[in-house]
Amino acid sequence: MKSARNTLPTEPVNGITCGIDWARDDHAVSIVDAKGREVTRKTITHDAAGLRDLLTTLDRAGAREVAIERPDGPVVDTLLEGGITVVVISPNQVKNLRGRYGSAGNKDDRFDAFVLADTLRTDRARLHPLLPDTPGTTALRQTCRARKDLVAHRVAVANQLRAHLKIVFPGAVGLFAAIDSPISLAFLTRFDCQDRADWLSVTRLAAWLANASYSGRTHPRELHRRLTSAPRATNEVTGAEITAAFVATLTALNTQISVLDDSIADQLAAHADAHIFTSLPRSGTLRAARLLSEIGDCRARYPTPEALACLAGVAPSTRQSGKITHVGFRWAADKQLRDAVCDFAGDSRHANPWAADLYLRARVIGHDHPHAVHASWPAPGSTSSGTAGKTTPPTTPPTSGHSNNCSTDPNPGRLDTGQLTRPASLFPAPYQVNH
Repeated sequence: MKSARNTLPTEPVNGITCGIDWARDDHAVSIVDAKGREVTRKTITHDAAGLRDLLTTLDRAGAREVAIERPDGPVVDTLLEGGITVVVISPNQVKNLRGRYGSAGNKDDRFDAFVLADTLRTDRARLHPLLPDTPGTTALRQTCRARKDLVAHRVAVANQLRAHLKIVFPGAVGLFAAIDSPISLAFLTRFDCQDRADWLSVTRLAAWLANASYSGRTHPRELHRRLTSAPRATNEVTGAEITAAFVATLTALNTQISVLDDSIADQLAAHADAHIFTSLPRSGTLRAARLLSEIGDCRARYPTPEALACLAGVAPSTRQSGKITHVGFRWAADKQLRDAVCDFAGDSRHANPWAADLYLRARVIGHDHPHAVHASWPAPGSTSSGTAGKTTPPTTPPTSGHSNNCSTDPNPGRLDTGQLTRPASLFPAPYQVNH
């Protein structure tokens, strides 16, 4: 964990700022002086020679600060290695900033580069330099995201296999708890069509399950009943080759996911902040690794718990105009961070009475599971107290506290958290940063 200065100096070095509009094959570069005049405009290629040319161009112009729309990639790595201060301005912000310079609002890479450079010159008080994570955290983040992608692929292939089996081999659907489990894939490898499954009797199925080291609690007689009571496929095509293809794909995905699981466990064990995240309720290994990698190890990025909640998109967004106040879902957020935080919040309710109370109250008034999970995350404005591991469920009746619903108007279906006390165990002490 490290802390760093997270503000820009009042004036840019040499009065020069640069903006880069990132693209796949080339990047538009704009450099402006202290009066907002563009002194350099060029396009660099996305290769080693182009990145060297970028550093040379910046050195000649005296630019030591660069604004760009994304926080990672070869361009950002090159700038950081060259000692350049990088400031990230999101594409949504750039889209709105175009209106400063004209009413048309047309998208143009070179113009966007100028907007980035000029915004870095004029809006310095609102911008923050990019504080990269340590290599260990970056590697852990990449591994966790790769595993998440593979799991998504596994879900997609499992759904395709299930749809296929409903047509050619309905008895195999629902035979075991999960269609992508090792025992289910082993069964489909041996009995890949209805004709081969017809050979099975209760005795033969029991013998096969024993050889396959089946550890389930379902009796072979019940499994055989499921297999024989399912409707038979009327299609003459067995589809065995298609089944085998899906099974092979799922087997390969399971193998690679297991490899990444081991890698994540090793990386987490070697990380200096592992003890913080593994101490969270029901964090385990994978969930703790995802939280650590997405939150990062730089304290200055999230100076308060409320800042983390807002940037993760689990805090409501308030819009006020005149007498109308609307509290709605926060769409602009770090999607990967939000997914990690909601995964933690959704399961921590099983071990934390405070989170469980919020979740149940949300379900009682009719909210679905995702909405209730958002409600079980600590709301901005609630206070931290007590010692780690102790929880204090809300005791004050709902009055005028924060709402995770879409309106602050009186509404019997609104979840009002009232004056809540957030348990310290939900946000570890090392993240309570004082500035």
